[in-house]
Amino acid sequence: MNILVRRFSTISTSQQDTKLIRKIKDLILQGLHVEALHLYKNQLHLHVNTFTPIIPSVIKACSLSQTHHGFGLQLHSHSLKLGFDSESVISNSIISFYAKNHDIKSARKLFDEMPQRDSISWNSMINCYTQNGNCLESLQMFKKMYECGFVAKPELIASILSVCVQRQCTKSGKMIHALSIVDERFENSVFLSTALLDLYWRSGKSRMAFHVFDSMEDKNEVSWTSMIQGYVGIHDSNMAIDSFRKMQIKGIKPNIVTLISILHISVELNLNTIKSIHGYAFRHGFHSDIRISSSLIHLYSSHTSSLPLIDLIFEKSTQRDLILWTSIISAYSHHKQTAKNSISLFNKMQKEKFHPNSITLLGILNACTNIPSITSGIRIHGYIIKTGFNSNISITNSLINMYSKCGSLKDSLKVFQETPTPDHVSWSVIINAYGIHGYGEKALEIFKEMKEKGIEHDSITLVSVLSACNHSGLVEEGDRIFSEVKNDGKLINLEHYACYIDLLGRSGKVEKASEVMRKMGMKPSVKIMSSLVSNCRIHGRLDVAENMLSWFIELESDDAANYVLLSMIYAEFGKWLNVEGVWRDIKLRGLKKSCGFSRVET
Repeated sequence: MNILVRRFSTISTSQQDTKLIRKIKDLILQGLHVEALHLYKNQLHLHVNTFTPIIPSVIKACSLSQTHHGFGLQLHSHSLKLGFDSESVISNSIISFYAKNHDIKSARKLFDEMPQRDSISWNSMINCYTQNGNCLESLQMFKKMYECGFVAKPELIASILSVCVQRQCTKSGKMIHALSIVDERFENSVFLSTALLDLYWRSGKSRMAFHVFDSMEDKNEVSWTSMIQGYVGIHDSNMAIDSFRKMQIKGIKPNIVTLISILHISVELNLNTIKSIHGYAFRHGFHSDIRISSSLIHLYSSHTSSLPLIDLIFEKSTQRDLILWTSIISAYSHHKQTAKNSISLFNKMQKEKFHPNSITLLGILNACTNIPSITSGIRIHGYIIKTGFNSNISITNSLINMYSKCGSLKDSLKVFQETPTPDHVSWSVIINAYGIHGYGEKALEIFKEMKEKGIEHDSITLVSVLSACNHSGLVEEGDRIFSEVKNDGKLINLEHYACYIDLLGRSGKVEKASEVMRKMGMKPSVKIMSSLVSNCRIHGRLDVAENMLSWFIELESDDAANYVLLSMIYAEFGKWLNVEGVWRDIKLRGLKKSCGFSRVET
């Protein structure tokens, strides 16, 4: 049993005890908490006046050691016996001890029994609530603290604001903001302003975030990073990059969190910007961080020309974790020419004792789909069953898709039928599977069954259904489904229109397809335009193609591609004078046709 009963004298603190206090505090500062406690226990003769200055440090060591909870309780009992419970410095440290050990009840009891409370007492109790997830109680305690005339430090207010974010209590956060403005006792600091930035960004109040940021006298790397994270959250890549540049112009160096935040913009970054950020990370020694490497691999994966850089980043990595392995496997899986590399890396990863997670398996299944390789897919399926990942609905859906894209509709259907509770994605994938294999009517039957079971379909389901109708020439059915969805007021996007217009065009209804395109209220994509022009050519409807392209040229008069497409239509039907007229118009407008490039690998 721990030696706790000590003999105290009534003489003043000796020089030896002063040295002991300093030594114990030094050990705690160095993180040597257990050693500090052993040193305290070995001192059998301590003066009574030593107890008050030393006990908060010893209790702190008990809190941080995680193995001396019982000793901390004994110290609390001993302080009560000696009558030191009225000392706020001791009581405050004990409240913090109970907070660290998740004993809110004991902390609150001690707080309520304190004869006098200072600002640290309130801080300790509020932190106790916030650390243990009692958001509402911490807000209530903060209100009582203010009513009692105590003003919180910026660090505590920041903690309270984070609680407001968790509880989505924007109103409470705004009240605290207002209080910090009108009450001059509140300390204005970068810490508080940054917490307010986080509150407003996370609650969707971007204008308030701009106001807080602009009113800040001092901005550090944390406040700039908070702004960048805010812009990333609303997908404003231009402003995020602009802030990243501005903070450097102001002489503030981005830290590793800033770089990770800017890299989260993902595919919105162009290749030159990615390379610039990569260069900055390399120059400042951040490139060796696994999180930076993983993010860069993910970003470069969307640019086919940068695939050699992905390999270089991975090979130069001194440390590799599961996330880095998953990043490179997923990066290679997106491209047909490198999909086989994903499978090789998957095997190598397991040899190096890394166990794939669900994200890794989704990446490797995507690789099997893009190769396509049903043999590799079957092997991965076996691994999934063996490791119990077949209960993961996302992996199940990926398996259904993999088998259908690899040509095995039978296996695709088997996986679907063995799924205990298929979600709307499962239904969409199996509908698409039947569609790409030419079983349009069966796809419509499944779509009907899906609706009868009360499963809500989404935009992906609609694309699958319309594609199935398109592959099987089910024009009336596709027309009816599209009209029903549109009349129900559900969101129709450009991809839905592309499927529907192509369906009409292929069946010879090019006039209706052209009318739908004109009235859809969105700018037609290249895919829509080219498919409709192609269908006009197939069905010999020069008039429809000419009217449609003339209309589109009016909308996009500065795009040479539209003129070139019209000249090709005229050429197809032998209208050479019209072809000459179109090219004359191109020259008069000063437009230039984009050059095409070919490459021969040797």
